[in-house]
Amino acid sequence: MGKKIKKEVEPPPKDVFDPLMIESKKAATVVLMLRSPEEEILAKACEAIYKFALKGEENKVTLLELGAVEPLTKLLTHEDKIVRRNATMIFGILTSNNDVKKLLRELDVMNSVIAQLAPEEEVVIHEFASLCLANMSAEYTSKVQIFEHGGLEPLIRLLSSPDPDVKKNSMECIYNLVQDFQCRTTLQELNAIPPILELLKSEYPVIQLLALKTLGVITNDKESRTMLRDNQGLDHLIKILETKELNDLHIEALAVIANCLEDMDTMVQIQQTGGLKKLLSFAENSTIPDIQKNAAKAITKAAYDPENRKLFHEQEVEKCLVALLGSENDGTKIAASQAISAMCENSGSKDFFNNQGIPQLIQLLKSDNEEVREAAALALANLTTCNPANANAAAEADGIDPLINVLSSKRDGAIANAATVLTNMAMQEPLRLNIQNHDIMHAIISPLRSANTVVQSKAALAVAATACDVEARTELRNCGGLEPLVELLRSKNDEVRKHASWAVMVCAGDELTANELCRLGALDILEEVNLSGTRRNKFSEAAYNKLLNNNLSLKYSQTGYLSSSNIINDGFYDYGRINPGTKLLPLKELCLQEPSDLRAVLLINSKSDVSPPSSMEDKSDVGYGRSISSSSSLRRSSKEKTNAGFGSPIEDKSEPASGRNTVVSKSATKEKGWRKGRGKKEEEKVKEEEEVMVVPKFVGEGSSDKEWCPPSDPDFSMYVYEVTKSILPITNIKEQIEVLAKYVAEKMGGKITKEKIPDFSWELHISELKFQLKSNVIPIGHVKKGIFYHRALLFKALADRIGIGCSLVRGEYGRAWNEVMLQNESRKGVIGGLPAPEVYVVDLMFHPGGLMKLRSREADLYRFL
Repeated sequence: MGKKIKKEVEPPPKDVFDPLMIESKKAATVVLMLRSPEEEILAKACEAIYKFALKGEENKVTLLELGAVEPLTKLLTHEDKIVRRNATMIFGILTSNNDVKKLLRELDVMNSVIAQLAPEEEVVIHEFASLCLANMSAEYTSKVQIFEHGGLEPLIRLLSSPDPDVKKNSMECIYNLVQDFQCRTTLQELNAIPPILELLKSEYPVIQLLALKTLGVITNDKESRTMLRDNQGLDHLIKILETKELNDLHIEALAVIANCLEDMDTMVQIQQTGGLKKLLSFAENSTIPDIQKNAAKAITKAAYDPENRKLFHEQEVEKCLVALLGSENDGTKIAASQAISAMCENSGSKDFFNNQGIPQLIQLLKSDNEEVREAAALALANLTTCNPANANAAAEADGIDPLINVLSSKRDGAIANAATVLTNMAMQEPLRLNIQNHDIMHAIISPLRSANTVVQSKAALAVAATACDVEARTELRNCGGLEPLVELLRSKNDEVRKHASWAVMVCAGDELTANELCRLGALDILEEVNLSGTRRNKFSEAAYNKLLNNNLSLKYSQTGYLSSSNIINDGFYDYGRINPGTKLLPLKELCLQEPSDLRAVLLINSKSDVSPPSSMEDKSDVGYGRSISSSSSLRRSSKEKTNAGFGSPIEDKSEPASGRNTVVSKSATKEKGWRKGRGKKEEEKVKEEEEVMVVPKFVGEGSSDKEWCPPSDPDFSMYVYEVTKSILPITNIKEQIEVLAKYVAEKMGGKITKEKIPDFSWELHISELKFQLKSNVIPIGHVKKGIFYHRALLFKALADRIGIGCSLVRGEYGRAWNEVMLQNESRKGVIGGLPAPEVYVVDLMFHPGGLMKLRSREADLYRFL
């Protein structure tokens, strides 16, 4: 036998690395292994990193700093399923860190993550890939990336996954995505409503809650509401509300129902199935404040539709809302008040709240919570708008005082709503007087100064509604309310400007307030506003005209027209025509100017007193030193005379005749002495007396408070006395006009033919008066040679004193005339067979006392003048 030979072991190939078992204790080392080409090492490294990241946020930050994210993203597409699974698990954990999410967005790995949602992948991969997307979808940029890479469709498919974690993560991601409108539209196209409704049956509350939240978002769109209704989604929601064990879902379920109730078809369906009654009963009887609040919000949303309001009213929703007003929770009170506001559009509901609801809302105005007060004020504002009965109910519930207190609230909405309620109440005179007694004028000043345009607008409207009598306007003036009101006229907001103009128009109803408004610049501001094509409105024009009616001098200079209701009083002066935007100088400045070649200013002043009352204040544009009480009484008597056709002015008859005769004789003596050229001493005496009467005086000589008064006009005082005595008793209005016209012509130089006008020398006469008076201002009684505009002014001034209604119209080239309304006995009117009134022009020049009927205004006036 041969000898056995031992077989030699072949050595390993030289190019093969011997296996090496390494135990690493550093994360940095494992991160380096992520770049290994060996699948087993990659899988083990990923597993180790997953466990490390799961321990806390600090470890996630460490991995980010070590640069683990970028190599991990490449492993998402690795061929080995285990490596791919482990890498996906890591990203599911790491994406809870914001810095990691930011880096992933930059690396654009969304497509790789979405690919892990493929049906053939393991459930574990689905779980962590969906978790990664859920974390990423919290950021808007990531939402866009997920949507653009088609992530919505696989997420919806995963809602049917058998794994609850996959369902939860997918639902959370979808909820984040549907915050965007475009995603909601795509969701409808992918028919996502049925699988979401199925999740309502899940045994996991977190999944049910996410499903309800998602439905609450997508049902803001009508198409989604229709799909929900078609898939019997309302039945699922009502069942949730009926199940007490699911009370943690009731709030979200109510939010979805609130959206669905906005559709009329859904409203009808839920009513027919008895769901609406269940909903109201649930809201009223629930003991959870948030549920009551959301139920009231659901009613509010639905009540914006008129048909829904009708159905709610039939179901007596008002009782439920009144009950909710009594809740101890402020949020519920606010929601119930807002629901009442929405239901106020239904007249039946409005009437119901008259007895039940308004008293409770008044009590809420006293709450310490500003939001509660605002919501209650809003409800009351809607309840009292165009409803006097509810306005009365609010007053009977002692609502005026708390409403006025709300005007000092810190919330602009509360102030605006309270002002609206007070405005609605002030439409009735008894309530307006009651409001005025509660010091409304002081309380409204702060809202007038508000920076909020809605508050400004409502406050100005409240002033317009409450300042309807002299006492209220006086109080507003005395407490400084006119100044902020005038400032609102400058507002760039159309509504504020309109309501401020309205309030100014109301406040200009009495002379003192109108004068103060003018002093504060209201007239100038309104003039500027009315010159603008965009800022002008009907109210600004009306307010301007109302103020002009209390400043007739300016009105006549600007418009060239005074109506029969514009009564000329002492202190009126005719400066002549001025252009819009030109400021009319006050009478005091005009009187103190030296004579010039400018047109003479004609002054009306029947007061013969040399010194004005010591209490009279100097006014810049109006007042002119006359007695307000005397002016007011003259105006009242003239208006009474105008209304009656004729009558006796109380003020003129009450003055003793002897006093007037004394003035007349003195004036006549002076005039006679001046013309005949008496002796030098007597002439100087007469001149001295005349200067005493016509030169502007300062009273209180030697004191610091010097008062100015306009030149007196004893001749005009005599005219007033004579026409009152001789023309006023005439019972025929036409005869009164004719006699007065002849009287005026006689005092102004008599009858003049057209041919003799150039020889009338009236200009020389006016120049002499300027020289004598050392002023451009000439009292009308001094003019003895007057033409058209002198005579027309005198006729109007005297006619106003005895109650003859006539207008004063300025023409061109020194023309002016008076128009009167007379009834034509030959023609019968339509109503009651009364004679039809017609317009006539009074002749004061060519045939004094003649009356010409106006047919074609331009042609007739041209022929007449």
